[in-house]
Amino acid sequence: MSVMKNRAVLRWLVPVTAGVAVIGGGAAVGTFAAGADPALPPRSAAQLLEDLRTSRLDGLSGTVVQRADLGLPPIAALAGRAAGNDLAGLVSGTHTLRVWYGGEDRQRLALVDTLGEQDILRNGRDVWTWNSRENTATHRTLPADAPDRATVPATPADAADRALEAIDPTTAVTVGRTATVAGRDAYELVLTPRDKASLVHQVRIALDAKEHVPLRLQVLADGQDEPAFQVAFTQVDFRTPEADQFRFNPPPGVKVTEATEDERPGPAGKRFDRKDAEKPDVRTVGTGWTTVVVAKIGDAATDGGAKPGADAPDAQMLAQVLGDLPKVSGDWGSGRLLSGKLFSVLLTDDGRVIAGLVTPERLYEAAKG
Repeated sequence: MSVMKNRAVLRWLVPVTAGVAVIGGGAAVGTFAAGADPALPPRSAAQLLEDLRTSRLDGLSGTVVQRADLGLPPIAALAGRAAGNDLAGLVSGTHTLRVWYGGEDRQRLALVDTLGEQDILRNGRDVWTWNSRENTATHRTLPADAPDRATVPATPADAADRALEAIDPTTAVTVGRTATVAGRDAYELVLTPRDKASLVHQVRIALDAKEHVPLRLQVLADGQDEPAFQVAFTQVDFRTPEADQFRFNPPPGVKVTEATEDERPGPAGKRFDRKDAEKPDVRTVGTGWTTVVVAKIGDAATDGGAKPGADAPDAQMLAQVLGDLPKVSGDWGSGRLLSGKLFSVLLTDDGRVIAGLVTPERLYEAAKG
């Protein structure tokens, strides 16, 4: 299977974390490079991209750790809880996951924390989600004509896919230092946005020197020395996992919910209607790293009040956080601003959400337009 020809595979190959993980109440410190940089034969950026394009992968398993320090309030985790998606908390803090990949129709991800485990599995047409804390599971059967692609929801590793898609005239591609990641020698591709309005300074992708697949991704914000977001294997095995790894065996007492064809599986035991997931009126402004997304979502909810029918207390908590965001205004109108190290989000009072990997000033320009 060609890695570059299958975007879903890239989302799985570039792992899900780095740093210090708290497991079972104890602190586990993981480092991605130890000792001197390995001595590897010189490779140009073009050669490394060709290595990545032509690499083939039948399977892998491993442990990945994700660390995100985006300089944001806890709004991301609250937004996920209000929507019934605990996995949304991956956008902040440090998290440890186990991943297994056995082909385009076999994937498994397990998020491990101090309170339990959440699993998402695909085995052929069967997709399962399971929450050990609540002992609930959701099962969905994919249609026969479902495309061969990874069905497990994208993790922050999806950022690597987006970074590779950004290789165009707006990006300078160079070779960085060699490294040791999860005990394996790796080359480093460095993507640098040319437009200074981008909050992204660099994206660094470490490629396995032998298998030519991504082992680590780091995103550095403008003016920062440490990654604002990084994902990396701490252990990896390129052998194809046994088939049993992708079979879900419901534990005793589990509550199983069957998702219908019009529903997509959310966290275990919770369902979301497909109509609720329809995209709002969306357009983009600009190109490359400074692309700004403008979405019309109807009546604004930036005054801190929960919308009618909102589930308490999570939706009310989310509305309160939104209401606590700083107020901003200009010749474009008024609203509230959520800003972090890597991106900015503007929620206007006229019901628009404007976001990008850019400075707030670029958002204001888009809002005026």
